Amino acid sequence: MHLPAFFDSAPRIIVRDPLARFLGAADDGILEFAYADAVKLAGHSCPTVASAYLMTRAALRALHPDALPERGGLRVEFRDDRLAGATGVVANVVGLLTGATADGGFKGIGGHFDRRNLLFFGVSLPGQMRVTRTDTHAAVDVSVRLDRVASDPRMPALLPACLHGTATAEELALFRSLWQARVERLLIDHADDPDVIIIERLRTRP
Repeated sequence: MHLPAFFDSAPRIIVRDPLARFLGAADDGILEFAYADAVKLAGHSCPTVASAYLMTRAALRALHPDALPERGGLRVEFRDDRLAGATGVVANVVGLLTGATADGGFKGIGGHFDRRNLLFFGVSLPGQMRVTRTDTHAAVDVSVRLDRVASDPRMPALLPACLHGTATAEELALFRSLWQARVERLLIDHADDPDVIIIERLRTRP
């Protein structure tokens, strides 16, 4: 399997999953996720997938500054409806990294490790997404400003030609290169850019 080389340079996300530990799926339940994992889940690499990955990373780092985040111990809320825009795509990536699901996830074992009812949509929020620790109730709001990582000016002409099958082989190759170049800039140059990945800490809720 050949993936773009920059995938390996993107930040990685390490979490501890109590369920993985309990069932012996990983030593001490420690799981490491790479951007390629999100790409495999979504089936493609794009700014939306990359921003979902980075927003989750930012939230986990803010909520667990001194320890590994606990996968399955996070509640995730979205401002938009599940069917609005790319919200469903973002939620799939966030769910992969946090373990949060709506009502169709893992039911748990003997009252433990339940991953259901941790993912919600259409919530009144100032940002795009809110992530809350279920143990301390500490929460952060996270948004992304993709307009601050502009696409190449040649893209508006290339995209319809590629979609309609009228692009040459050279134009198709250029389109793919420029598309992934924007994803690369987002993941490598702006992963920790507060003007692109915007995070706000909230007061701990009871």
